Amino acid sequence: MTIIVAGATGLAGSAIVKAFEAQGQNVVGINRSVVDLLNSQHTEEFVASINPSLIVDAAAKVGGIGANNSYPVEFLADNLAIQGNLMKAAHKAGVPGFVFLGSSCIYPRDCAQPIKEEYLMTGPLEATNSAYAIAKIAGIELINSYRKEYGTKWISLMPTNLYGPGDNFELTASHVLPALIRRFVEAAESGSSKVILWGSGSPLREFLYVDDLANAVVVASEKYDSNLHLNVGSGEDLSIKELATKVALEAGFTGDIEWDRSKPDGTPRKVLDITRVKGLGWKPRITLEEGIKSTISWYRAAVLENAVRK
Repeated sequence: MTIIVAGATGLAGSAIVKAFEAQGQNVVGINRSVVDLLNSQHTEEFVASINPSLIVDAAAKVGGIGANNSYPVEFLADNLAIQGNLMKAAHKAGVPGFVFLGSSCIYPRDCAQPIKEEYLMTGPLEATNSAYAIAKIAGIELINSYRKEYGTKWISLMPTNLYGPGDNFELTASHVLPALIRRFVEAAESGSSKVILWGSGSPLREFLYVDDLANAVVVASEKYDSNLHLNVGSGEDLSIKELATKVALEAGFTGDIEWDRSKPDGTPRKVLDITRVKGLGWKPRITLEEGIKSTISWYRAAVLENAVRK
């Protein structure tokens, strides 16, 4: 079976490529240097030339609170184009399998916890990343529209906050955990006496090591067939303050941590109900402590080799 993984050099995509290759599958990984998914014609021509049995869409314009809040047009327009062009190309080429990766930010800001799949569109979104969230909600609807109109067995997966080797550590565009890793590693190595972090540290977040997500994609592509999107997470959360303490400890930072409360916190709490995906026989295997240690080790080595996005 030939599988196209879009966004193959990103955090999720690179792990998904490895997971399918470990099963002996023929994987064609693509990024913008291979095909511009913002160009509909080029996307259609490429997919037709490969004739895959499955496409995994892990390609997206992503970023943290600051980037989402500053560039909503790009986060909405680019992501709508990327996913729309790829699904259109898949349909024209008659690709039987498609896995769309969204985000847990699709759920309302003040959602009941843990978040079940059915809670989608039951309240207002978090304002700081609503453009990105709406793009992902549109992706779910487009998957279901193809299912309804053409009888496809395409599916959507909604991962929680991902992290791991190969993440984006650029402070203005990264998510919270890689940003914390970079801040504390640099502070430890420079001997800084304090690190100032955004917000109050009180929001509760859930994190999933990227290899666990990749395994969930493999399992779901084989076993799941429903128009209800599928949550993928660890099922456990902790405060950003607790997370910062764990990262600081592993990075060897012994100074003070201060919080800039003038900066936004984002959604107060977000932890997914993962009952459905566990029902497929999947469960997360990498603990947060193990994942942080592994990611910091990778980050330090990548910095020395000048091979890190920062």
